[in-house]
Amino acid sequence: MLEALIERSARGLSRRDYDEAEIEALIAHIFGVDTQVVADGTYLVAEVDGQVAGCGGWSRRRTLFGGDRFAAREDGLLDPATDAARIRAFFVDPAFARRGVGKAILAACQAAAVAAGFRQLALMATLPGVPFYAAEGFVGQDEIRVPAGGLEVRFRPMMKHV
Repeated sequence: MLEALIERSARGLSRRDYDEAEIEALIAHIFGVDTQVVADGTYLVAEVDGQVAGCGGWSRRRTLFGGDRFAAREDGLLDPATDAARIRAFFVDPAFARRGVGKAILAACQAAAVAAGFRQLALMATLPGVPFYAAEGFVGQDEIRVPAGGLEVRFRPMMKHV
């Protein structure tokens, strides 16, 4: 269910910023469910009228982005006094885009991270996500390129103080 949502989201909402090859590389090599975040109980699924409309979460673990199949993972715990909680794996079904689904999930994640003692949030934004996160108070850093299936795909690290 979530993998299908992630694929719909990537294919439907990324075309303005990524070409077809980049989108497919993201789906195959970086995007996907992070079962550690699910097991930690910090991954949320939004439903609208009984349909899965979006998902996303936050984490107290070092991994900044990428699903289970992404190799660059660090499951060690962060220190809320010095580290930023991770905002992770936000995907919205294109049928529910721009209807407040992502904003509601982000608000719940931010509140939970603050309740856990974190005062900063960090994320790795896809290019289509940058305007959304900027509107929610995140500040972008320099764009980076991440290897994915023989390509280098552009992302933007972002931070927010809460």
